[in-house]
Parts: sequence; structure tokens; C-alpha cells
Amino acid sequence: MSLSVKHLNGDSTFLLTFAPLDQPVLSTGHSHVPGTFTILVDPWISGPSQVWHPKFSISSHTVPSCIQHLSELPPPNMVLISQDKPDHCHEETLRQLDPALRHTVILATPAAVKKICSWRYFDPSRVHAMPTFSDKRPNSIIRFHIPSLTTGANPGEVTIAYIPAKFDMTGLHNAVGITYRPPATCPTFTPNPFASSFFSSSSSNSAFSLPLQGSPYVSEPPPTPPDSPESPMSEFSSNHSSFQSSIFPHSDMSSVSTDFSNPMSVAFNPNPKTLSVIYSPHGVTYSHVLPYATSHLVSRAALPLTLLLHAFDRVQNPWYLGGNISMGMPGGLEIARNLLAKCWISAHDEDKEKSGFSVAKLCISKYSVADVTKLVELERRGGKVGLDVRVLDCGQEALLKP
Repeated sequence: MSLSVKHLNGDSTFLLTFAPLDQPVLSTGHSHVPGTFTILVDPWISGPSQVWHPKFSISSHTVPSCIQHLSELPPPNMVLISQDKPDHCHEETLRQLDPALRHTVILATPAAVKKICSWRYFDPSRVHAMPTFSDKRPNSIIRFHIPSLTTGANPGEVTIAYIPAKFDMTGLHNAVGITYRPPATCPTFTPNPFASSFFSSSSSNSAFSLPLQGSPYVSEPPPTPPDSPESPMSEFSSNHSSFQSSIFPHSDMSSVSTDFSNPMSVAFNPNPKTLSVIYSPHGVTYSHVLPYATSHLVSRAALPLTLLLHAFDRVQNPWYLGGNISMGMPGGLEIARNLLAKCWISAHDEDKEKSGFSVAKLCISKYSVADVTKLVELERRGGKVGLDVRVLDCGQEALLKP
């Protein structure tokens, strides 16, 4: 199992490729591997990003993106839009996607969904608002079901949780939690008294079913799960017609004949390995992430955190222009420390060309990889640094494993 992270521009556009393989699945070839799930994050490839009027705020890339058009990528399974600001929800770039979104679903904040739908470009049934996460509402987490790769094995799951900051008038500060558990590949036909409830205790209004890509793929058994409290039964919908979408263009569901109605035919690993990501380009306090971590991440055995995508640089405006724009290193360090993050990759730290009234008084405190690593060392009192701190250049790709 692996996570490939490719930085497509110098700012906060990433292609995340989750795969059930131990070897690399690069962004050019992921669509041929069953069980793989791809997420395109906040795509902004070219053109300016303008807020209201150029005299208020306009910014442009100083480093060209590594691609010139989204058609250079295989269609992603999901496009994630973390806010409605144009450097995250960029109309010119998003219009490069297939308007029918035949192989893709767009998940966005409510404000971004309203903006995207106002363009009248995409099929509105493929554009969905992320509900605000609450540990008291299971259906506040969106789940994508990935079919099993062989008969009798358990399906995989991708979950998405939207965690906005409270009382944030700017709408900048939030986090998006992502988890990926690959579909199982090695069934064992043993009695499972929990199987019937396991496959029937989901809220169908937040469940997406994904057809299987290509022929079944059998890999090595999942590795040993991380040190995390024992995971309770995960929730799946037994009705896979809750949201049928041809997200994988070469699906062949005829090769899958798992009988989920028979509890004796389904093996369940009560503590499966799960990859986890927190994406927070402008930052959010750990107190907002805490309920998600203690409920969802713990229950999925998804700790330590696999990846934190968070800005290094702290950006501040006067209070009358919104106050804090990016929490930067201090906020990211708190999340990384508490979730025992394995890797922290800089996001939204491009030195863009900016002009306008709203950016004239920006105060930016810049932090390098060495600065962040040094602070981690100080917090751990000189102990070995377990956090891999990175800056990915435009076009650079990192492969992460559990």
C-alpha cells in the first residue's frame, strides 16, 4: 500500500494517488491498477487568481505548473476544492475537466459548490458539498466504496471529512481529513459473527460506490496495522446502488462475484491498515481536528498520521483585512505533534506575484525545512526526529508508505 504525492504547481495543487501496491504507482499509470483511488486537490494550473477586482487582489504563479492542461492527467476519481477563493477554486482550470464528469466527482465546500454551479458548466449531479464534520453525526463523513479485488474479500474505503474553523469570517481556515483503506486481496472463509451488521450499518446518503477498474488484482496480504487502539467495525452500505458512477472508465464488474449476504463467506480484519491525510492549506487549530482524530482516525486505526499537507509560512494581515491568513508552521507543528505525523509536505507556500489593496500590508514569516525540523528537534528534546519534513518542487513526486 502506498500514497504518491505529486506537486502540480508551486502552490497547493496536488495529485494524490492511493494504491494497494507496495511499489510506486506514478500519476501517469495509476488508472490501470485496480483498487487505486486518485484525488486532484485545488487545481490551479495557469492564469491569474483574482478576488473581486484586480485593485483588491490579484495573484499569479511565478513558477510554471508542471502540466499545461488537466487533459494531460488521467481523469481523477475525485476533485477536492477546499474553499471558494480563486486560488483554490479556479474557474479557468476547472473548466479543463470533462463537463459531464463521467469518471470524476467534485467534492467542495458549500460556498465553492455554489460558485461552481453558478458557472452552469458541470453536470450538477456530480458536484457535491461536503457536510461539516461532527463526531455525533456518522453521515457527516463521505465514504467512497472500492470493490474487493477477489471473491470473498472485503471492499476498500476512502473517507472525506470537512473540518471548518468556527467563527472564521474569512472562510479561509479549515482542514480536510482523508483516509484510504485498500480493498482486501486474500479472503479467508471463516465464520464472522459481525459480518451482517458490518455490511448493513451505513448511511446511504453519504456513500459512493465505485466500480472496479480492470481485472481483479491480487497482491501481497496487507501489512501489520499501525500502533493505534483497536478498530471497531467499519461502516459500509450493503446497497451498492446508492451511488453508481463510472468513475473508473474500464470497469468490469462481471469479474467480481463476492456474496456479501453470507456472513460465513466474508473475512474481516478488525484492525486494518489505513493511510491518513490532513490537508489544511491555511491552517486550523488542533482543537478543531481533535474530535475527528479521537473518533474517526482512532476507529480506523489510521494513526500515526501518514501525511500532513500544511503551509510552513505564517501570513498575517491587519485585522480589518481579515487578520491571520495562514497559520503556517506554528499551527502545523501542533497538528503534526499530536497526530504523530510521519510526513509533513509544504502546501500553499509559493512566492506568488501579488498586487492589490488586500495584500499591500501582508506580513509573512517564512520557514524552511531546516527551520521546521529544528523546532521538531527542540520539542523532542534532542531525540530522533521521526517527522519527514519536505518541500516538493513543481512536478516533484513523493512516495509514502505506512
